Amino acid sequence: MKIAIINGPNLNLLGKREPGIYGSESFEDYFRQLQKAFPAVEFSYFQHNVEGEIINYLHQTGFSHDGILLNAGGYTHTSVAIRDAIAAIKTPVIEIHISNVYAREEFRHTSLIAPKCVGSICGLGMKGYRLGVEYFVQPS
Repeated sequence: MKIAIINGPNLNLLGKREPGIYGSESFEDYFRQLQKAFPAVEFSYFQHNVEGEIINYLHQTGFSHDGILLNAGGYTHTSVAIRDAIAAIKTPVIEIHISNVYAREEFRHTSLIAPKCVGSICGLGMKGYRLGVEYFVQPS
């Protein structure tokens, strides 16, 4: 089982950025916990602040992985190009958000990518990534 985790803009600052919203744990620390919790899963992790690089990585992993967890950050609400990249690939994508985007500013209430994803997880902190992995690992 191969699962890619893709984090978008500003998520490289997890653990430092707005801890009241995003917590105080770095993603790298959390990623190590995921790897330990799911030793049978081959994880890849990619974070980039540039939209085109996220699209390139979706293309790269979108035909070779069993699942993708995508936290597109602010691009969730603005990027038709990322939406089109998700639609173009074979691998199913789950949209992840650490914060509850529906409890935040109104512009965050619309996701352009959600209609092309198999599901969305938001507002559960970093645990949302684990729940996404469980979806892919545990057959229904």
